[in-house]
Amino acid sequence: MIADLQCVVLDCPEPARLAAFYQALLGGTVDQEDGRWETGDDWSTLHTPGGLVLAFQQVAEYHPPRWPDPSRPQQFHLDFAVADLDRAHEQVLALAATLLDADSGAGSWRVYADPAGHPFCLVRH
Repeated sequence: MIADLQCVVLDCPEPARLAAFYQALLGGTVDQEDGRWETGDDWSTLHTPGGLVLAFQQVAEYHPPRWPDPSRPQQFHLDFAVADLDRAHEQVLALAATLLDADSGAGSWRVYADPAGHPFCLVRH
């Protein structure tokens, strides 16, 4: 095992509004204090009663998916918590992941694509 699933992140135009929608659907706490993330206008979280964390990330010029139109596919990414970011980096590259952005997280996370091109992040915990 390389990592633990930390949260599922959905792109959206209004993070707080989408967090409130999912809170009404699932229960839980919006923007609960959590050292893993800073919430704000561009990022909101929902800690569900079952322990799953959903995060909502603001995207400029957001274009929602059109089901089942492949020209506008589903949009999300997974965050995986890892104890050793450098070791996990080597392991996912060996599994055929592609590094997309090593600098966005100021050393606390890195962005990759899985072999099919879906983005995911390794996040130091």
